[in-house]
Amino acid sequence: MSNLLAQSWCTLSALHNRIDGHVERALQAAHELSVREFSAMLLLSGQHSGEGGHLRMNQLADALGLSQSATTRLVTRLEDRGLLSRYLCATDRRGIYTEVTAAGRELLDQARPTNDAALKEALDEAEQHPELVPLVAAVRALDSTWPQVPTPA
Repeated sequence: MSNLLAQSWCTLSALHNRIDGHVERALQAAHELSVREFSAMLLLSGQHSGEGGHLRMNQLADALGLSQSATTRLVTRLEDRGLLSRYLCATDRRGIYTEVTAAGRELLDQARPTNDAALKEALDEAEQHPELVPLVAAVRALDSTWPQVPTPA
């Protein structure tokens, strides 16, 4: 059983690497954004002012699968480009929040179609490999079940 489990994990990892690389190249070429930068901005763009509506840096790190220090470096890079800004939490001065700036929202709006097209292309290419077909089908099925990130008006 463990050999099958290990092989399944290798197949899933291969699909992830294939998709991640394809999307990375597309976002870098068109928008000078990495997949992690795009993902951070996408997550942060969904914040709201209600209860639990903001992500702390440690929550962002967990959501991105990065260490605290790597997340801080990523946020600093985006902040230096004017795409994110940081501010202190009004109710807890130890808490630091990060939000997408107007320039960041504009870039994110431009990058979304690139990300979506690259993701579709990567999945279409992966479907040409019989061992990846069930995983691609599972990813496509998730698309209709996950809540959509609101697009700013």
